[in-house]
Amino acid sequence: MKAIKFLAAAIAGLAVCAAVQARTLDEIKKDGKIIIATEGAYPPFNYFQGSKLSGFEVELGDAIAKKMGLAVEWKALSFDALLAGLRQDRWDVVMASFGITEDRAKAVSFTSPYYCSGGVIVAKDPAIHTVESLNGKTVAVQTGTTYMENVKKLSGVKEVKNFPQDTDARSALLNGRVDAWVSDRFVAKTALASNNTAGLKMGDFVFVEKIAAAVKKGNGSLSAAYDKALAEVMADGTYQTISDKYMKEDIRCH
Repeated sequence: MKAIKFLAAAIAGLAVCAAVQARTLDEIKKDGKIIIATEGAYPPFNYFQGSKLSGFEVELGDAIAKKMGLAVEWKALSFDALLAGLRQDRWDVVMASFGITEDRAKAVSFTSPYYCSGGVIVAKDPAIHTVESLNGKTVAVQTGTTYMENVKKLSGVKEVKNFPQDTDARSALLNGRVDAWVSDRFVAKTALASNNTAGLKMGDFVFVEKIAAAVKKGNGSLSAAYDKALAEVMADGTYQTISDKYMKEDIRCH
C-alpha cells in the first residue's frame, strides 16, 4: 500500500543503471538463492520480532521462493532505498507493500498483485471519519507513500504532516499533534487492536489500490516465475493460511 516514494529519484536513476543487468531467473536458480528486500517496519506486513524479520509479506515471500525451488536472503532497510537498490541490482525483488501506480510502473516492473487494500482515515474524534470531515484538519502520513500523495490531493485539508515511518505518523495522532492519520487498512486494523492505541477509530477509505512485488524493469523471466509461484501458493491454501494468521481474513484481490 505504500506508495510513490522517491519516484523522481527512481526515474532519474534509470539512465545511470541502464547498463547494469538484473539477474535473470537462470542466474538466480544457479545461485540457489533469491534476494528479497523489504522495510521491516510496517506491521503486520513486515516487521521485526526481536532480531527475526516476520510478517505477512515475509512468510509469503518465503512460500513463493520455496515454490520456485529457492532459498531466500532477506534485506531490510528504509522504504526510500528499496526501489533504488532494485535498480542497482542489490536485490532481485522488493516486497514492501508497494501500491501499483502508473508512475512507479515507469521505473520498475510489477508482478501480479498479492493483496488489495487502501488508505483509511484514523482519528480520535469520531466525527472525523469521512474524506469530507478532513476539511480544515491536519493529517499525518508516511513520507513518499500513496497515502501522502492522495491526501495532498484533497483540497480541503489544512496541512499534511509527513513522517519517515508510518509508526511515527500514528504516534503523532496519539500525541495530539495531528487530527487524523491515513494509512493502510490492515495496518490500521492491527494498530487499533493493540492496547496502546485505545481511543482511535477507523473511518472510510480515502482510496483503494492493488499491492504487488517489484522486479527490475524488463526482468520478464523472473516476473513470470514469481507470478507462477504466487498462483500456486494461492491455489494450494498456503496464501489463505498466512493471510488468516496475520489478517484474520483473506486479503487477496477479488
